[in-house]
Amino acid sequence: MNTGPMNTALPILKVTTFNANGLRSAIRKGFVDWVEREAPDVLLLQEVRADPMPDALAHLGYAGVWGSAQKAGYSGVALLTRHEFTDARIGMLHDEVDAEGRVISAVVRGIRFVSVYLPSGSSGEVRQDFKDRVLGDYQAWVSGVMAEGLPVVLGGDYNIAHQNVDIKNWRSNQKSSGFLPHEREWMTAHLASGLTDCHRAHLGEAAEYTWWSNRGNAYANNVGWRIDYLLASGVQIKQVCVDRNIKLSDHAPLSGVIELG
Repeated sequence: MNTGPMNTALPILKVTTFNANGLRSAIRKGFVDWVEREAPDVLLLQEVRADPMPDALAHLGYAGVWGSAQKAGYSGVALLTRHEFTDARIGMLHDEVDAEGRVISAVVRGIRFVSVYLPSGSSGEVRQDFKDRVLGDYQAWVSGVMAEGLPVVLGGDYNIAHQNVDIKNWRSNQKSSGFLPHEREWMTAHLASGLTDCHRAHLGEAAEYTWWSNRGNAYANNVGWRIDYLLASGVQIKQVCVDRNIKLSDHAPLSGVIELG
């Protein structure tokens, strides 16, 4: 008997990266309902700005690892998933970076997922110098992770807009931290080390942003920056999209789908 075409669809993992700008604040704005509705399999969070909150999404089946900053109410990353995870690593063996809670990773379904929150240099020269030092060390760490042989997905806030199309007012921001020539050159080299910018691959030449300043009606006028990324090595992330319709933070969630197998 002919039962129709065989279903050959591959199993998938949905991954979301999101800078919460304070997880408690995002929860008050509807973050838990959003997660229940969108149901990402892997959730990479940045700027959690709180001690670990394992109960926040436990009723939805999520568990994971948290990397808090030593300074209360500052920075912090998390990796939450509805699947089993192994080999969780808090930090990148870099005292300054790890004290600020900026990198965390774990293996889910044979893929190493990394939640990363690179420093901003917008507050002044001291922090820009710190950011510049961290970029080189972070690249070395990523190269080491990639050399381990597993597929790698990096999700997070890089605090760098890579190309002119990634920032609305690029001409007036060429001397702004996050769009400095050497930062953009670093991003080019970072991708050339074996990573795919999956959001840009999906967009082609189109503009789409992930962060908007709280000043000057930037969100309403869509005057934004694309500084949040899903980068991949050894695996493809498709259907990458920004959920701009939900205002949980000054950043929007960035999601994509990975076909397994």
